[in-house]
Amino acid sequence: MKIIAITTFLLAASLAYAGAPEGKALFASKCQACHGAKGEGKASIAKMFSVTMHPLGSKEIQTKPDADLKKTVTEGHGKMKPVSGLDDKQVADVIAFVRTLKE
Repeated sequence: MKIIAITTFLLAASLAYAGAPEGKALFASKCQACHGAKGEGKASIAKMFSVTMHPLGSKEIQTKPDADLKKTVTEGHGKMKPVSGLDDKQVADVIAFVRTLKE
């Protein structure tokens, strides 16, 4: 019985971050220039645009539903432009990667 429970837990945990490896590569090419390799946000970008960049692993970001994160990626937010050239699966992969940054 314990083996079934552990296996179920591990399967659920792996599904929660399905697409994260692909999302990491997309994040590196599409997001890292402004958000940093670990989602910490680059102070120089924040200063240039006069904005506050919350770390992507912070509670402020991690408590947002995936739908809100998808909207930010696809439509932009504030001075952040939408990310172009991503299909729905790629957006989901980026969100899966962002979820791995939880502090």
